Amino acid sequence: MKKIFVLFLIVVISACAPIYVNYDYERGTDFTTYKTYNYYSDLETGLNELDTKRLLSVMDAQMQAKGLTLSETPDFYVNVVSSEYENNNRNTVGVGVGGGGRNVGGGISIGLPVGQPKMNRTILFEFIDEDGIGLFWQAESESGFNPNASPEKRETQFNAIVEKVMKGYPPTK
Repeated sequence: MKKIFVLFLIVVISACAPIYVNYDYERGTDFTTYKTYNYYSDLETGLNELDTKRLLSVMDAQMQAKGLTLSETPDFYVNVVSSEYENNNRNTVGVGVGGGGRNVGGGISIGLPVGQPKMNRTILFEFIDEDGIGLFWQAESESGFNPNASPEKRETQFNAIVEKVMKGYPPTK
């Protein structure tokens, strides 16, 4: 029974695509002065409209958990930009035929790709103080995604991304 549980745990962990996040911020910024935020009115996320609503809804929940409030006169604006790309699959199976003898040789080899290419998504989150120093914090997340995923799975993925991104705000010294 214990072996089955361990095998199940390994399968579950390996099924989750990792989310990588890189953070950057302006040194010397007093993050305690930022209490309110809003999104740019002409926000072009690169996502479809439904995914944009899902992402911003999850973002609002995480921002409120950090003690930040959505405001019409914000201390800073949030910009979100997304891009998708196909990760080339480098797994191949080699099939070869060869022969030789009496100082004569020859051969043919073919590499056959295994599996399908994977889709990845990069989302850049930028916090911008328009009345002060400009861009003061950003995080770039990179993760795999399924373009045919259900709405529930998409929201779960966005929740995991934003949760990991917001772990880096405010930065710790």
